[in-house]
Amino acid sequence: MHQKPEGFLTLILAGGQGERLYPLTKERAKPACPFAGIFRLIDFTLSNCVNSGIRRIYVLTQYMSTTLETHIREGWSIFSRELGEFIQTIPPQRRTAERWYEGTADAVFQNLYILQEEKPLYVLILSGDHVYRMNYADMFQFHREKKAHLTVGCVEVDKKEAERFGVLEVDEAERIVSFEEKPSRPKILPGKAEKCLVSMGVYIFDTEEIVRALIKDAKKKNTSHDFGRDIIPQMLEDEKLVCCYNFSEKGEGYWKDIGTIDSYWEASMELLDIPSKFDLYHPGWPLRTYQEQNPPARIISSKRFPLQCEVLNSLISAGCIIDEAIVERSILSPRVYIGRGSRIESSILMRGVKIGKNVLIRKTIIDEEVFVPDGYAIGYRFEEDAKKFLISPGGVVIVPRRMHLD
Repeated sequence: MHQKPEGFLTLILAGGQGERLYPLTKERAKPACPFAGIFRLIDFTLSNCVNSGIRRIYVLTQYMSTTLETHIREGWSIFSRELGEFIQTIPPQRRTAERWYEGTADAVFQNLYILQEEKPLYVLILSGDHVYRMNYADMFQFHREKKAHLTVGCVEVDKKEAERFGVLEVDEAERIVSFEEKPSRPKILPGKAEKCLVSMGVYIFDTEEIVRALIKDAKKKNTSHDFGRDIIPQMLEDEKLVCCYNFSEKGEGYWKDIGTIDSYWEASMELLDIPSKFDLYHPGWPLRTYQEQNPPARIISSKRFPLQCEVLNSLISAGCIIDEAIVERSILSPRVYIGRGSRIESSILMRGVKIGKNVLIRKTIIDEEVFVPDGYAIGYRFEEDAKKFLISPGGVVIVPRRMHLD
């Protein structure tokens, strides 16, 4: 039985600009991007914390933080300060220098005063833009048993994906012996063809070690102030005990870094697989979010009209109306309206999207508050779509928030 993760302070890095998710990040921070209809990306990390018994959380924000801060205030005000629980957002304070955060490690370095005030034994560093289910208490027990200075959460991925992440080599004792950030030729796992072991961006530090490492990094000139590129390699060079917690072997295995439009769309579609690769309905691991008051979803189908109405393998949120239309393998956020005779396939429609009559939408992400007029088609003629919209390398069409369509 795992130990309760006491003595923890959790810092969630939620200030990334999310350039590769543009235009979804044009007006919101990356962790505030909607996902699975009713959630935002940060909800998965925060739900992991609560379900793991971790309730002392600081969220380090930076770019376009208003939506994220509002969401946390409205959906996550469930902690009691009297019981030593809290969740608090912290924008850049510029306590150590007149600059924005210049990397993941710098974001924590500029807030070292928090560790001085809270005096935790351990610091849990998390990212606010990953989709996964993980009990951090299990990783904490592993960290204690190994007597590690740093434990890195790791997952096995296909070689073709590994160059986007930090790639590790480990010995038989689960100790990390090498770490390369985004290598062009990632090292294969022994005995597992075409698989690599990569960092999840989940770290447990002994507090003394993270303070020492961050101060040392801050004094350097040639550094990107990043945990993967700088802190971990430096700790390995200093012969610190850095261990790998292999989530693929010890956990449920599903982990998705929502770093690009294509990974966002793929993770969304994986929710609709049978069985789903990531179960939103796990009874022992509730997912929390903020939800506005909406009426029930409604599907209108009448024998008076010869039109077909079908909803196949989709997520339909509260307040949606599907009026004599077809929705297949798609995700509809709250208050989406689909007009008569329209067909939506393999698409993600965000809050407040209105679809007119006889509209065809395929492999498209439509951001909030967009009206698609009658007879419109998106996702069928790429040359025409490319004149109006951004199209991802994987062929996903993106319609920006509040875009006016003629």
